[in-house]
Amino acid sequence: MNSASNWISLRDGVKTVASDVVDGFVAITHSSVAILGLGVLLASAVLATQPQLRTEGETALRTWLQDRQIAATGITPELTAIERATATNPADLPKEQAQVAYWIAKKYKVAPEPLAALVAEAYDIGQQAKLEPTLLLAIMAIESSFNPFAQSPVGAQGLMQVMTSVHADKYGHYGGTHAAFDPRSNLRVGAQVLQECIQRAGSLRGGLKHYVGAANLAHDGGYGEKVMREFQDLYRVAKGKALPGNFEVTPRAPLTAQAPATSAQTVALRDTGLSHQASARAAALSYVDPVDPSRGDQLAAR
Repeated sequence: MNSASNWISLRDGVKTVASDVVDGFVAITHSSVAILGLGVLLASAVLATQPQLRTEGETALRTWLQDRQIAATGITPELTAIERATATNPADLPKEQAQVAYWIAKKYKVAPEPLAALVAEAYDIGQQAKLEPTLLLAIMAIESSFNPFAQSPVGAQGLMQVMTSVHADKYGHYGGTHAAFDPRSNLRVGAQVLQECIQRAGSLRGGLKHYVGAANLAHDGGYGEKVMREFQDLYRVAKGKALPGNFEVTPRAPLTAQAPATSAQTVALRDTGLSHQASARAAALSYVDPVDPSRGDQLAAR
């Protein structure tokens, strides 16, 4: 009888102890959660009123995570590198610009993404400067074959083969003469130079002669004809019809008579060896549906 009573007392005692332990654990947990919640609330209030602390905390956390990633992979991430790329998806361009980008890419064996960015830029600049964008693209084709790092023996550089030493002041708006190798900056400066040449000469053909540095020479070595042929091809791809035979760029305000060319301007007559070969041009034309001979919009001088 005593044994049974003792066993019951022991059992009740164990239950009481266990219940007290559980109740204590729950109470401590609730208190800890409450304290933690209060801490989070206070921290949030502090960070909300102190944005500098929040920024410093985010920076410290990001640095810590990057350090761990570098230690694990041996690669330093640079997520903003893509912002330096001159590239865009041709599918994001208007139809006319996209078909020009694809046509040039196939003809000159250049990736369509960077060409799409250049085509879009040419259209933007053309609208601002009142220049046909396919004219700008034609000059790029003849001058550099779309090589942004091209340089002629006399120092013409970049896509538009601008004489950097002669037009250093124009590159000042883009951070200096090294901007000659930034495709967009070179295109903008080249368009400005072309516009000035057309204004000075009073016509597109004359402007091209000035652009190549042959203003005071009897002929331009065929440069103007090469540009016009490429211009005709690109215009046809863009518009689906031939360039009007009487096409002309109207200069905004022809400049007054200029002083005789300096030796620096004379030496600007550049080597046009970077121009495309006739065979490459003929092959590229096969990518576009031929013009119906019965139509009146055939390309002149084909």
